[in-house]
Amino acid sequence: MDAKGSDPLEEEHEKVVESEEPFDLDELLPAIGEFGRYQKLLLWLICLPACIPCGFCAFNQLFMTDVPEDYWCKIPELQNFSVEERKLYGIPTVERDGAEEFSKCTRYAVDWKALLAENDPSTIAPNSSWPVELCRDGWDYNSSIVMSSIVIDYNLVCEYDIYPTLGLVALNTGGPIGVYLFGMLNDRAGRRMAYFCCLATLLFGSFITAASSSFWMWAFSRVIVGLTIPAVYQIPFIIALELVGPNYRSFVTVMTCTFYTFGLMMLAGVTYLIRDWVELTLYTSVPFLLYFLYLFIMPESPRWLLMKGKLEEALQVLEKMAKVNGKQFPVAFKNKLQKRVQAEKDRTVKREEVTIGAFDLCRTPNMRLKTILITLNWFVNETVYLGLSYYGPSLGENQYLSFFLSSLVEIPSYVVCWIIMDRYGRRWPMCMLMILGGISCVATVVLPDDAVMETLFLYLLSKSMISASFLIIYPFAGELYPTQVRGVGIGTSSYIGGLGLIVIPFITYLGKENLVLPLVIMGCVSVAGGFTGLRLPETLHNRLPQTLEEGELFGQDWTFDDCFRCIPVKKSPAGSYENLSHQPSDTALELNSAVPLVNGCRGSGGGAAGSGAGYEGPSSTEKTPLEIARLRRQSMKRLVRQASTMDTQKTADGAMQLTYWF
Repeated sequence: MDAKGSDPLEEEHEKVVESEEPFDLDELLPAIGEFGRYQKLLLWLICLPACIPCGFCAFNQLFMTDVPEDYWCKIPELQNFSVEERKLYGIPTVERDGAEEFSKCTRYAVDWKALLAENDPSTIAPNSSWPVELCRDGWDYNSSIVMSSIVIDYNLVCEYDIYPTLGLVALNTGGPIGVYLFGMLNDRAGRRMAYFCCLATLLFGSFITAASSSFWMWAFSRVIVGLTIPAVYQIPFIIALELVGPNYRSFVTVMTCTFYTFGLMMLAGVTYLIRDWVELTLYTSVPFLLYFLYLFIMPESPRWLLMKGKLEEALQVLEKMAKVNGKQFPVAFKNKLQKRVQAEKDRTVKREEVTIGAFDLCRTPNMRLKTILITLNWFVNETVYLGLSYYGPSLGENQYLSFFLSSLVEIPSYVVCWIIMDRYGRRWPMCMLMILGGISCVATVVLPDDAVMETLFLYLLSKSMISASFLIIYPFAGELYPTQVRGVGIGTSSYIGGLGLIVIPFITYLGKENLVLPLVIMGCVSVAGGFTGLRLPETLHNRLPQTLEEGELFGQDWTFDDCFRCIPVKKSPAGSYENLSHQPSDTALELNSAVPLVNGCRGSGGGAAGSGAGYEGPSSTEKTPLEIARLRRQSMKRLVRQASTMDTQKTADGAMQLTYWF
């Protein structure tokens, strides 16, 4: 010891542990404002409006591919005749649903030049014995309702009618690729850079869409647009989440979903007013050029800046936040950051990181089963939700009104599920919503063909339920996966779930022949997913696992009776995995036995292993009072909250990451 009685070893130990401990910005936010004027201005003026381009550019494609109600083969020699004469002379009739109508895909195979040269047109009468051929000169369209679409411009009917579906597949194929690419940019270059690059890519793809001269050029442009969906929605959402306190993340999440839905409702109005597909593309993209003005006011996420060691920039954002919120910025936090940066510079031996991958989720039986069920339910929710969104305009008598209503019903479902999650938990509401929503879809099969409004009502009921269950699956999955693998688990499940979006356009394509068939298929998938979800353990009022070992134990005692337990049983907080502060002061041995868990694999984020894996104390069995106090403080910082906080995958420093969540 020195003259002042301090132990150099303990001082060095203090520096090592403090430098390895991740920053917890949630400790600072109560002092400078968890949801003050700064966050409110940011949320209402920047982050929420920034979500609108995603919905506009993801669903405007549904109205670019409108199919006219009536079309027939084009015969160049008969173009000088009236529409009725062209159809009467050149188009054979077919029987459909007990009535005679003109064929849409065939015409009489006769030499019209010779026939018109030899006969007076008024004396020509169609003969059913004439040979028939497929359309070879394109089609004529009745444009009284659908005045413009890529179907008309590129002749995507009859044997080419699957091409608009391929366009949706192209859009959804770009999504997983874009989330990966912009996810890397988001983590390496920052949230601001990632958002504006994403927005520029979205606008570039939209301009190519408007300038397309062929279907394949149009489809290529939709892949470019798809690269930005849903990343262009998630990045401002992440900025908002990282700037508010934990108590307000649920509110921010619900408001972001609600504002996104408002954007879809606005899109229904725009598509009703703008019927030309090229103009529609421009009206739903060009106004977002104004968003580049956000370059002057959108802040970088301080969590990301802290994670990258950009101390001065992070302090500028945080001090400005405190000033706008009318708070005094704590000097102690600034000093702590400076010590951390200096400690990182002085460090000669870097701590070892334990890499956790997706395969680690499947090494033990209970964790493997939960991973499969979470991924399956994510796949079902995401696929059915987007499938119903795509199918909305096909139902009812007015496609614009149907799309508006299908978006409107999402808003009350968000509010309801936000309320019921803290009362009835996550598992039971999610599963019941999926099952009841699926039954509503399947019930459409018993309705007569002319029951248009009844079918629309059941569809809207199902859409509201699957929207609510889709909102629940996100925090539910975040609580089921242990903290050690939360980022990897959510990323894996959501990515696999997003792959279902490539298949769903083909299911909606089946509705061309049978209107309710896609609803029945999606309903059956939803019901099956709801029943499998009942096997998952409830997380409300339960202690949440932090490591893979604890994750294997969590839910291992599941019984069949748990399926019928609607209201979760409250658990005593004394047994929480991390609530070490409830232990008596004389139970140092118990604290010491927990050290390998805390130091070895517990992190505050989703993808990192532990914050102290590279350091061992003076003894493997004995810990100093300083270490015990440090462990207790770290444990209290990571104490699990049991509220419906919409969590997302994070790094070890608390910076949030992109995930494929539509």
